[in-house]
Amino acid sequence: MDKDFVEFGDCRDITPILWVDFETKSRCDLRSKGVYNYAQDGSTDVLCMSYAFGDDDVATWLPDQPFPEAVRQHTGEIRAHNAAFERLIFWYVLQVDFKLEKFYCTASQARANCAPGSLEDVGRFAGAAMKKDRRGNQLIRWMSIPQADGTFRQDEDLLAEMVTYCEQDVKAMRSVSQALRQLSDTELHDYHVNERINDRGVLVDVALCEAAISYAEQELEDIERLVKDITHGEVPTVRSPNMRQWVQDRVGDEALELMVTYRNNEKKYSIDKNVRVNLLALAEENPDQIPSDVADVIQCADDLWASSVAKFKRLMHLADDEDKRVRGAFVFAGGSATGRTASYGAQVHNFTRKCAKEPEQVRHALVRGHRVVPEYGRRVTDVLKGMLRPALYPAKGNVFIVSDWASIEARVNPWLTDCDEGRAKLKLFAKGEDVYKHNAAATYNVRVADVDGEQRQVGKVQELACGFAGGVGAFASMGKIYGINFSESKAKELVNAWRVANPWAVIYWQNLEEAYMRALRNPGHEFSAGRVTYLFDRQHLWYILPSGRILCYPFAQIESDGVTYAKASFKPKATDLKWPRGRLWRGLACENITQATANDILRYALSELDALGLGVILHVHDEIVVECHADEADAVLVAVKKAMTTSPAWAAGLPLDVEAGVKQRYGK
Repeated sequence: MDKDFVEFGDCRDITPILWVDFETKSRCDLRSKGVYNYAQDGSTDVLCMSYAFGDDDVATWLPDQPFPEAVRQHTGEIRAHNAAFERLIFWYVLQVDFKLEKFYCTASQARANCAPGSLEDVGRFAGAAMKKDRRGNQLIRWMSIPQADGTFRQDEDLLAEMVTYCEQDVKAMRSVSQALRQLSDTELHDYHVNERINDRGVLVDVALCEAAISYAEQELEDIERLVKDITHGEVPTVRSPNMRQWVQDRVGDEALELMVTYRNNEKKYSIDKNVRVNLLALAEENPDQIPSDVADVIQCADDLWASSVAKFKRLMHLADDEDKRVRGAFVFAGGSATGRTASYGAQVHNFTRKCAKEPEQVRHALVRGHRVVPEYGRRVTDVLKGMLRPALYPAKGNVFIVSDWASIEARVNPWLTDCDEGRAKLKLFAKGEDVYKHNAAATYNVRVADVDGEQRQVGKVQELACGFAGGVGAFASMGKIYGINFSESKAKELVNAWRVANPWAVIYWQNLEEAYMRALRNPGHEFSAGRVTYLFDRQHLWYILPSGRILCYPFAQIESDGVTYAKASFKPKATDLKWPRGRLWRGLACENITQATANDILRYALSELDALGLGVILHVHDEIVVECHADEADAVLVAVKKAMTTSPAWAAGLPLDVEAGVKQRYGK
């Protein structure tokens, strides 16, 4: 293994780093309009810029002073926390055209090390005395946001305090960055690829968003009124905590069984979206189990909680005033446990997969105020859900190339085992076999050719639920998504059948657990399981992926109930003395490694497409969307498929396949 497995500190012998932080003011609302609109707004201006070269003292520039030439002429790396903000302020406000490749984001560095991205939180996370001063939030409210009359407060004392605050941020950022493992060259390159995608943005159909909001707001009012009428006021709103109990008290035993869910192996009742789907299906089949009025309330809850109105509003507000493109949707290394990209602002990762069959027709009806129910769906909310993805579309004369990997995690998981049984599973994928049918054939003891549709569906749920050591609870939860409901004993039988048919899995999970436990008990020594290696440095449990990328479980320790670690995605209360901890177990270890490796495949493909100069505008876990001119669609489609099905050198033997097509709007 590379000697720099867990090397800390700034080891790059280059021109001194420029550390920088801005405080700004604007009439543009940063939270609702996003950083791109904020930086380009005519009212946005700099209050102060604090900066330091290398380990030098921090200095501050104010707008009434000559701009420091040492900053303007800087040729080395520029580090900032959430660096896109500083980069865009340099570009659009100060007109200093630093190249994107100069910027290094210390928030991304923190997340890549499985720490919180917030500068305020990362100090608390590490248990350090260095903390972000909460006084800054008050100063921002007073100095950065206009007063009621539209003017900005002029106060020399407050400005002086803000300068102190800004300088403190530079010191804190520098301390954090120097204490953490540095981003590798590959990670930094991938960050820049991500930022180019953010800068490119995606075009939003603002007229469609406006129409959708109008339709949705009226229906939401109708939904709330209907629920109150049906329940005679017992459930005043669908959001009421009484709603689940109201339903539970009025349904039959079969329906109650559908409401059962398991959390930490404890049996509870739920009315979440998966449960609602199954209850509504049962209501059509057996009204005795679910009376019509109860079904109506469940449907209302489904409509209201699944409402897309907030997403349409967000897209509309984030769209650039001039070219209507939404930018900055992706947060590099936003998933702290895996390094997967998160979605911010537009939150495209949370878009429903459902899409209208004829989006142009639905769009025509919506923007003209025509009737859309029942022509395009049972309820308005249902229609709108199907138009969320199609609200993103290519510029005139362009098309989208939409391509997604087929069963990427189901392929990566056995490949990671690096064992003969795992390779046997991969051969099924390489030959184009239906692995869901193979699961079902082994479970029901029939030939693969004789597996029927219902059995294949069971095989699919087995694959999705059991791959990460999932048990009865995981099978039940996944089964509800696909309309499958079995007794606890039958579910256990199906879980065991998948494990028998996939002998590589149980051995691999055990090997992972053994490897990280041995690492924890033998600090400084490496222990491998499959293609992954663990090392404990007496503080963090590190592991290296096949790609060479490094992740960790921070502040890991063995406790009486197993291994725990500080979980960066948790958000403690301001008064909490300790950071919340999560529990590491073999299934979580397997899931994290699989998803992280699948993300490395995505990063590699994005880098290849970036090198080809192709315009990636979206990527959602296993899916990449490229915008190109219609005349180039065929050639670009071939290039995208090649980039996504060519395994990187480190992933030799991993068979990849994609489904791809040309679309006029984003959709499945």
